[in-house]
Amino acid sequence: MENGSKPLVFKPNDAVDAAASVNVRGILYKLLDNINKDDDRPTIPLGHGDPSPFPSFRTSTSAEDAVIDAVRSGHFNSYAPTVGLLPARRAIADYLSSDLSYQLSPDDVYLTVGCTQSIEIMITVLARPGANILLPKPGYPMYEARAAFSNLEVRHFDLLPEKGWEVDLDSVEALSDDNTVAMVIVSPGNPCGNIFTHQHLKKIAETARKLRIFVISDEVYGHLAFGSNPFVPMGEFGSIVPVVTLGSISKRWIVPGWRLGWIVTNDPNNILKESGIVQNIKSYLNITSDAATFMQGAVPQILEKTKGEFFSKIIDVIREAADICFERIKEIPCISCPRKPDGSMFVMVKLDVSVLEDIRDDWEFTLKLAKEESVVILPGFALGMKNWLRITFAVEPESLEEGFGRIKAFCQRHAKK
Repeated sequence: MENGSKPLVFKPNDAVDAAASVNVRGILYKLLDNINKDDDRPTIPLGHGDPSPFPSFRTSTSAEDAVIDAVRSGHFNSYAPTVGLLPARRAIADYLSSDLSYQLSPDDVYLTVGCTQSIEIMITVLARPGANILLPKPGYPMYEARAAFSNLEVRHFDLLPEKGWEVDLDSVEALSDDNTVAMVIVSPGNPCGNIFTHQHLKKIAETARKLRIFVISDEVYGHLAFGSNPFVPMGEFGSIVPVVTLGSISKRWIVPGWRLGWIVTNDPNNILKESGIVQNIKSYLNITSDAATFMQGAVPQILEKTKGEFFSKIIDVIREAADICFERIKEIPCISCPRKPDGSMFVMVKLDVSVLEDIRDDWEFTLKLAKEESVVILPGFALGMKNWLRITFAVEPESLEEGFGRIKAFCQRHAKK
């Protein structure tokens, strides 16, 4: 620099670096890079929840037509209001209200660039000096990553595998203090494949009210339920405790690349409005990117015209895949599943490295599996659970069978003699 001036230097943020190091996408890219390029077999992607490339998971033609109609109309080429187009917000309010005992208003709905931006917004508006947020373990690490960038302290409560991955409410109470701003739940569950029952959700609401915090309910996998527990939205308990619901069309419609999500306030008692949370959400939306206007324009038609047959077909395919996954896991001695999944697209399995000869942990297991068998699964350390694995079963059944065949061969090859 001229005139002896010092160069501008930014010091690394250890919390941000740590959060980035367990970014799901980054880890999956590393595993893909480790695949043997000389292996002529197709790579089996059991590591992330995007089944859209598979023919069985093609989105509905009515959803595709809605996007085409919106683009060709010429009505959605301009900027949208920062909270989102009113017809889209009204359609989402009606769509979500069909599962509730009360009616949401369009004013309760804020449109976002997918559920990822919904997470970013909520974490950012809650961050203040000394504040903390309660997150599930295992959980979706995007929350930790966003909290690190916002200097919001994270405290982890446990999900209990022996109880169907229910929230350990005792640990929630033990972790909470006067600086706790909210707790996050994910149902249907990523990464566990669980669905919280009506009774358990009510207990969560009552615990949060007792602690004077509100609940952020991540329902991006809403309605992807195929087991014994039906999907129940946390917003049903908004009269007990304020609930902020995060969601999108990404998973139920199998269109994660369309990037249309929402934040919804389930708050009949107006506590979020009186506390300033609602205004902070609006203020953040004023300074960030909006969901594509043509996607907002397509939402009413997507929600109205998609037939029930499409949803039933997707559920049938996922149910078959979950059955295959659960049965094949039983055939592999080094992994075990504490509970058959009820929903979403994932299952958590425990890895027993003591029966393997040259594998020390879940990271080494997934690295060698990718290299030797061209199968990609997510190591549990990325989700806060060392020596666990997250397996995605939302792939073609034939690919899933092939993937588990390779995992079984891999484990047999590395088993202690």
